[in-house]
Parts: sequence; C-alpha cells; structure tokens
Amino acid sequence: MRNQRFRIINEEKDELASVCSLDSSTSCSPFESAWPTSFMTASEHCITVHAVTKASPSPIIYCTENAHHDKHISHIKVSDSEPGHSKSCSETAVSKKLQDVHISARLMEDFLELARDNTKNDVETCGILGAFLKMGTFYVTTLIIPKQESTSNSCQAIKEEEIFAIQNEQSLFPVGWIHTHPSQSCFMSSIDLHTQYSYQVMVPEAFAIVMAPTDTSRSYGIFRLSDPVGMSVLKDCPEEGFHHHNEPADGGPIYEHCSNIYINSNLRFEIFDLR
Repeated sequence: MRNQRFRIINEEKDELASVCSLDSSTSCSPFESAWPTSFMTASEHCITVHAVTKASPSPIIYCTENAHHDKHISHIKVSDSEPGHSKSCSETAVSKKLQDVHISARLMEDFLELARDNTKNDVETCGILGAFLKMGTFYVTTLIIPKQESTSNSCQAIKEEEIFAIQNEQSLFPVGWIHTHPSQSCFMSSIDLHTQYSYQVMVPEAFAIVMAPTDTSRSYGIFRLSDPVGMSVLKDCPEEGFHHHNEPADGGPIYEHCSNIYINSNLRFEIFDLR
C-alpha cells in the first residue's frame, strides 16, 4: 500500500461554505471552523502516513447538531444484564460529571468490517478514537487503526509515533479506543482495564468500545472505569498480563457502562488504517 498525503484543498472549503448555508436548522461546520486551527490554516503543511483514508457519511461535510433538538442524534442506552458492572456512569454515585460524546452511527460497523479478516481468524483488532471539543461536547471524528500485534485475547499497538502524528496534526483529544473480542463475550479484561486507565487518566471522558460479534446477549459495550473507585484500583495495581482485581471495599464496580455517549448520524469521521 503506497504512502498517501492528506491535504485540505481550497475547493473543498468553498463547497463546504456553500452547503452549510443551505440549512439554517442544522449547525453545519466547514473544516476551517470545526477542525483545529493548526490543521486548517497550514495549507502547505501535511503529514505523510502509510494509510487508507475513508470518510463517512460524506467526503465533503459533516454536521454537528444539538442532542435535545435533533432527530439525527440518539442516546445509546445501556443494558443492566451483568452483575458487577451493571450501572451506568450517570447512575453511579462515585463517578464524576462527564461531558457528552458524539460518535458516528457507522463507526462501529465500519470498524468491524476492517477487523473482519482478523475476527475470522480469532485475532483481536484495536483502534484509537480521536475527537475535537466544541461547546462542551466531544465529537469523535477520527478512527485510527494502528500497526499492531495481536492474539486471540490481546492486541498491542506498535509504531505509536504514527498515531501521535495524526493526533498532533489535527489537535485531537484521545477520547477512547475500540477493540474486538472475536470469540469472547462482551466484557473488560484485566488488560483492557489497564489500557482504559491510561486513556482515562488523560481525558476523564475517555471510553472503551468492546465489539463482541459472537456474544449473542450483547454484541458491543461502551465502558469506562468508575471514578474515583475503579481509577484508584488500577492506579495502585502493579500487575501485568491477565490477573485478578479485588472488588472495591465499598462494593461498587471497577468499570461501568457509559451513558454520556450519543449516536450522531450526521457526524463525519475519517478512518486512517496504518497497518
């Protein structure tokens, strides 16, 4: 796969401005206002990565809209089907107030498609989610599939400098990650919890999406560590690999479902497959 250069061109910006002026009921933002300034104004500055890029739902625009007014935005409801981590983060008293996060309606579906070959071979696939912050809401606009080393129950990103290059170029917040459990149920393993800690300690809103296509009871889950209880457990844990975590003294969950996540069918996102 050959190296590709990713560049924003002036013609795209003109088209964006004209399209966004057509519908005043939608807060529709062209690249220059929605993407970080450091990415937009440097017309001669671009990054080179070994990647395939894909945009959805449109290669030209994306729109962000208010959740309480918009029929295109829906709240992800969580299932309270499993003991130990059944409460959502908004229902758990120990967890802190979180800002809302919007993700595309197609992001998880497209990720599963990219992971299909690995899933058939019982090998995990992982990706990193990048977002920009606008008026108190995170919008996930980038899915990065890094070079990685994987087994049937683990996945480790390598060449992380390529991930950082994209995040830095676009001034993205690392709001979370997504990975498959190709033959396991939908849950957070001890290794997953440590990975989640590394994200959540940087961005409190960071979350983990677990895709479990063979789990007939729940094909995916969106989780985070409870805060401060779960965060404290992981902070004080020196273990590596798969291991047991003791339940918190107050009986609360170490991790929990997220209820601050919204599906936005008009949210544009890009995929960088670096493998």
